[in-house]
Order: sequence, then C-alpha cells, then structure tokens
Amino acid sequence: MSKDTAAETQTVAQPAMNILAQYIRDMSFENELSKKGIVGEVAPEVKVQVNLDAKKRSKENQYEVAIKLHVNSKSKSGGEPLFVLELDYAGVFQVTGVPEEQLHPFLLIECPRMLFPFIRRVVSDITRDGGFPPLSLENIDFLQLYRSEVARRQGEAQNSASEEDKPNTQLN
Repeated sequence: MSKDTAAETQTVAQPAMNILAQYIRDMSFENELSKKGIVGEVAPEVKVQVNLDAKKRSKENQYEVAIKLHVNSKSKSGGEPLFVLELDYAGVFQVTGVPEEQLHPFLLIECPRMLFPFIRRVVSDITRDGGFPPLSLENIDFLQLYRSEVARRQGEAQNSASEEDKPNTQLN
C-alpha cells in the first residue's frame, strides 16, 4: 500500500451512529372487544402499517427518526374489530461520517433498524396489558420499505408530469 493510499484511507471518516435518546411520542390503544363486553378466546387477524419520518435537529449531526405504527386487529371468524394500536416511537441519533447523498437512506433504514427491538417490546407489552396475547411483530425489512416508498414517489412524479403534458380540455 502506498503512502497516498494509506493517507486517503485515514482521512475517509467511517460512518458512526449513536442513539442519544428514544421515546414514545404518542400512543393509543383501544380495546374494541372489551367495549362490547365480549370475553373469551379470539383468533386475531393483525394488519400492521409502518410510516417513517426523519428530520434534522438544531444541533449539528443530530437527527430525529420516528417510526409510526398502526396495528389493526380483527377476529378471523367474524371480522369484528378487536383492538387498534397506534404508536409513534422516535429516537434521536448522532450521525457522523455518512456522505450527504447517503444520509437520507441511512436515516430511514439503519436508524429504524436500531429502534425496532424496542418498538417490538412496547407493542408486546401493550397488547398483553390490554388483555390480548402479546403481539410479537415480525421483522420489518426497512430497506425494502425504503425502496418501495422511493418507487411510489417516482411513480407519482411521473404521473403528475404526464398530467401536465395533457392539453387542458376544460369547458367554460
């Protein structure tokens, strides 16, 4: 290895991430089953929706990343709502050594990956404390989620661009 190559290797900062804080920003759990006075064993069908958000904080290299979960459970037999859980869980991250063009995917893939085990525990505890078997969330592929969102946004941009190209046929 030449001296120039060694010097270049030393000057390139390695990506680093530290979790400075993590917290529940907002949470709601509605036990629809108990509102109706129904008790007993139920076979739930669970749907989970995930939204991600990231924003820069006022301090240098600090970002807040939020995962918003919407969990809707219905009975398999009758489709009756069992419970609804909404969770907005955030973390504050110190991120260094990540090039600007890679920062957006880093914040929306790697940071949520670090928060997910804690979210899984919160969801499990809340559903158990709400009178249901603990819900153990399946792993979320944040890379695939990110790619799907980028593709969706590109599709919307193409559709809006093609709409602008169409002649205006509005009649007065």
